[in-house]
Amino acid sequence: MVRVVRATLVELENAVTALRDGELVVFPTETVYGLGANAQNPTAVRRIFELKGRPADHPLIVHLDNPKYLHRWAREVPENARKLAARFWPGPLTMVLPRSEAVHDVVTGGQDTVAIRVPSHPMAQQLLTAFGGGIAAPSANRYGRVSPTRAEHVREEFGDAVRVVLDGGESQIGLESTIVSFDGEQVRLLRPGFITYSQLKEVVGDVVVGAGTGAPRVPGAKATHYAPLTPMTIVPVDEIDKRAEQASEGARRIAVLAQRLPLKTYTSVTWINAGRRADAFAHDLYSNLRALDKAGCEQILVQDVPSDEKWTAIRDRLTRGAAAGAASDSAQVTDTGGYSVLP
Repeated sequence: MVRVVRATLVELENAVTALRDGELVVFPTETVYGLGANAQNPTAVRRIFELKGRPADHPLIVHLDNPKYLHRWAREVPENARKLAARFWPGPLTMVLPRSEAVHDVVTGGQDTVAIRVPSHPMAQQLLTAFGGGIAAPSANRYGRVSPTRAEHVREEFGDAVRVVLDGGESQIGLESTIVSFDGEQVRLLRPGFITYSQLKEVVGDVVVGAGTGAPRVPGAKATHYAPLTPMTIVPVDEIDKRAEQASEGARRIAVLAQRLPLKTYTSVTWINAGRRADAFAHDLYSNLRALDKAGCEQILVQDVPSDEKWTAIRDRLTRGAAAGAASDSAQVTDTGGYSVLP
């Protein structure tokens, strides 16, 4: 069980003061750690983009401590949005809504919509309540890279560039939030996460999957994202041992993320057995990828994951991470089921 840590009064005061002074603050959520700024201070929000190296048209998520403040940020709230908020907030669901006049372009990436979430992590709730406003925050990592699930991951990436880092322990979920938008009352699933398609459908009925024409841009939707620095490739389930052995020939150092132990010991292969439980695999995914990134290997091979719904968000993150590796690799790849798979 993940141990959740609460902030001390001094830590909260320092974080709130930093936000009000236009500085950035890193804070934990149940999904991943966020790099936050006062959402009503455009100069502070721009610092997020500068530090991350994030494109200016890539929108941010505004975090609130309570759904009752939605009207300050959204000019319209469909009935299905209210139903989802009642069921899943606080929690790992982000809703994209028509923005109010008070929301700055820098937060929305120039769009007429704003992404909003009410996180459930106690320390995030402490911070948001003490601050008394919205905090715009993407994941606290360099743009396109693996999201942080521990405070130490943030420090590894940013060093002393962020003065205040609230350490709330390991993120409970480990993958970013589910994102939905609305066409009237029609709910559209734009990014899979811990809250699944089936769970959404139970609350609002029919749910459309995918961006479609005219859908808003949302965080983490680029084809290449969530990527380790080491090129990553997805390998079919029954070929992971053979591919690892072949790739490590000539003493090439190879990393493997699998759902079981290797069949034998392979020379020059660093192997992580992440297990067969989707929740545990998701919780540890980014930490495991960071560990394999540090192993000094030439390539990360990831065993293909199951196709059932509970693995959908994991599959999405691995697909995008592998696409980044393929883009930087001159070797030919074949697209199979959304993955970049070795030919």
